[in-house]
Amino acid sequence: MEKVALMDFSYEELCAFVVEELGESKFRADQIGQWLYRGAEIEEMKNLSKDLRAKLSDRCIVGGVKIVKTLKSQHDDTQKFLFELRDGELIEGVLMGYHHGHTLCMSTQVGCRMGCAFCASTLDGLVRNLTAGEMLSQIVAVNKELGGGRHVDNIVLMGSGEPFDNYDQVVSMLRRLNEKNSVGIGLRNVSLSTCGLIPGIDRFKKEGLPVTLCLSLHAPNDQIRNKIMPVSCAYNIKDTIAAFARYIDETGRRGIIEYSLISGVNDSVECAAELSRLLRGLRVHVNVIALNPVKERDLNAPTAARVQAFLKELENRHISATRRRLMGEDIEGACGQLRHKTKQEQNA
Repeated sequence: MEKVALMDFSYEELCAFVVEELGESKFRADQIGQWLYRGAEIEEMKNLSKDLRAKLSDRCIVGGVKIVKTLKSQHDDTQKFLFELRDGELIEGVLMGYHHGHTLCMSTQVGCRMGCAFCASTLDGLVRNLTAGEMLSQIVAVNKELGGGRHVDNIVLMGSGEPFDNYDQVVSMLRRLNEKNSVGIGLRNVSLSTCGLIPGIDRFKKEGLPVTLCLSLHAPNDQIRNKIMPVSCAYNIKDTIAAFARYIDETGRRGIIEYSLISGVNDSVECAAELSRLLRGLRVHVNVIALNPVKERDLNAPTAARVQAFLKELENRHISATRRRLMGEDIEGACGQLRHKTKQEQNA
């Protein structure tokens, strides 16, 4: 019989499993949950009876993730973690230190099938979806690595994967962030990035989750976007922006536009002017990102002067915009650089 993963249970599901399947009292579920969110293994749950630990070991695995490698930036307070999943797959995550606390950039899939030309995560395609428990376990593992307690204050779903391509598990994870014994992160401290899957955007606006939605746009028109983002062939810019506007109107949350500047592709002042016209009247902020290098891609970042000219044009046209602070580039932990790893690459 295949063992069940305890981290994949919501609090209510864990209570039902403990009472109905294991024949134990409900308070045991609280004890187990407290241990799970400390990153403990079953044998470490010392306030459980030996008999209960044996039953758990026979029927269950913790089913989280474990950190097998950590890289620390020499330039800023950024750490990149290599997580191993229970089936041996590997994913990456990045912890960034800011004055307002620590933000963890999390993965939602092993790999990605969106095919964006500037992103390392999609190089091997989609391997599989992560479960809600595996996503939460990234937070748990980092908190444990940093000495226990709560260290992750904010999360951004901007690692490997397209969150709306793993919709049900992502929403389940979000609903569990603040449940009993969990990691205690409020949804207003969560940002979710999508490349523009319109059905996902429209569905998500009805979930009642006050999450900041970030749209990875990276182009002001379909001609350019089609070349660098295959999703644009299915969902054009006009319809994508309309769906984004519906989300903003429904939730009352300001939206974020992510725009990576690629030299000679989408970085001209004319592109900035066209982007301004596209976003006019929307309650959005534009995060401008100078392209981060991916060795397999033949794309380059623009000069600092060109980045500044792009930002100046947005400012002149009354579009709120800033250049995203570059963090973790020396450990390939910057935007667009996270990737699916294999066992062979683990020690590279």
